[in-house]
Amino acid sequence: MATIIGIRFKTSGKTYYFDAGEFTFARGDFAIVETAQGLECGEVVFPNRELAEEELNKPLKPVVRPATADDLKRVADNERKEQEAMRICAEKVAAHKLDMHLVRAEYAFDGSKILFYFTADGRVDFRNLVKDLASAFHTRIELRQIGVRDEAKMLGGLGICGQPLCCSRFLNDFQPVSIKMAKEQGLSLNPTKISGSCGRLMCCLKYEQEAYSSLIRITPKQGALVNTPEGRGTVTEVSLLTGMLKVRLEKAPDSPPVAMKRDDVKVIRDGKGAPAPVQEETEE
Repeated sequence: MATIIGIRFKTSGKTYYFDAGEFTFARGDFAIVETAQGLECGEVVFPNRELAEEELNKPLKPVVRPATADDLKRVADNERKEQEAMRICAEKVAAHKLDMHLVRAEYAFDGSKILFYFTADGRVDFRNLVKDLASAFHTRIELRQIGVRDEAKMLGGLGICGQPLCCSRFLNDFQPVSIKMAKEQGLSLNPTKISGSCGRLMCCLKYEQEAYSSLIRITPKQGALVNTPEGRGTVTEVSLLTGMLKVRLEKAPDSPPVAMKRDDVKVIRDGKGAPAPVQEETEE
């Protein structure tokens, strides 16, 4: 058995697992760990727990030590220096006339590297910019181009629901979403209604899609010919979530459609009036 802890380095970032060794941590503690980028300070989100060796994908890196007051002070100092680094980098970008938008600067825990995140419409030749920044900061410089979804995750904000963005609160990974999901959920296909702050389809379209897909499979489509307790008829309206249908009976074609439960009808012929298949336009 191995004793592991889960550590997150950013508020809304992924959780990484490390071998706790002889150390005991509580949720909210901070620890110094060795990563591929060097030493980093992260917050413990999963305290000590036992895990069988065979359940581990690969040997975990051990925790170096619990974070001390000096370590936390260094983290706070790095965060203050990041603001100044953003200002200087923005000036350098303007001087080099590069078509790129800076999003965030991040100092490595030990100050050995500064990582700048940016967005751009295409590829950017920033080799001269890197040299200029290295001369200004006297440390290793790395520039990383990200997408608009990652930018929204980093910057945060409010969605059209009035809540803070899901990506900046709890989403660790971006799930593929498509316009087909919006159509199947009966939402307006107006881009302004189904797009998030990043300009892409809203991540929350994915949340209930499994339920909608399941209901679509068992619900007669609009235009379907069905048998009902009151005789044959044609489905004129469908409410997926409530399971209610409106059926125009053949024996009373001039009368208003009758409301019936989904379970009370049996499909004779699938509806021709069902929405045409929508080409998947998936956004990662």
